[in-house]
Amino acid sequence: MHISDGILNIEWCALWFIVAIPFIVLGAKKVIELVREHPDQKMTVALAGAFIFLLSSLKLPSVNGSSSHPTGTGFSAVIYGVSVTAFLATIVLIFQAILLAHGGISTLGANVVSMGIAGPLVGFLLWRVMIKGGMSFPISLAVAAFFADIVTYVVTSFEMALNAGFEYLGNYLSVFAITQIPLGIMEAILFFMFGTYLVSNRPDIFELAAGKDEGDDKDESEGVTA
Repeated sequence: MHISDGILNIEWCALWFIVAIPFIVLGAKKVIELVREHPDQKMTVALAGAFIFLLSSLKLPSVNGSSSHPTGTGFSAVIYGVSVTAFLATIVLIFQAILLAHGGISTLGANVVSMGIAGPLVGFLLWRVMIKGGMSFPISLAVAAFFADIVTYVVTSFEMALNAGFEYLGNYLSVFAITQIPLGIMEAILFFMFGTYLVSNRPDIFELAAGKDEGDDKDESEGVTA
């Protein structure tokens, strides 16, 4: 995630854009349909985007022009699925690249693939398995947030190693692990507390995620594949 301009070769930048575009387009379409059909969801969508923006803006400089920080994508992935999370992450990444000099435009596709697609996908799948297994919503959300964070950095390491040489993969992973595992744990604790709050005080949001898993397998499959 948040790989700066000039770090990846143009061929890799183009490839990651091609991978990311279908998810972004589908996510934009789903957000438009969601707020049109359910106007009451506007604030929840905004909250999901705010988590991504606020947490991913808390950056620590890391290896070779990249940075380490929480991702904030777990909540969006659990509530709305992968494609919507990819769209929200794209908006955040563009804003950060242009106004905060955080990330880059040429590397936007690579950053979306790691932070907006790969991490949220793993988080979503783990949340689904845990909920179906009878785990509580707060714990499931915390686990989803942690692994969405960690997988983002694993994929970022792969992206950078594919560009620089795969022999550097171990170096990237080890350097990221120093900062990212503690950040992932802190993010999991934050979302555990937030999940506990939702269950007690905002059951409408909790039920949105729970109902998605229990009552609509079609939406689930769309969330995973998109």
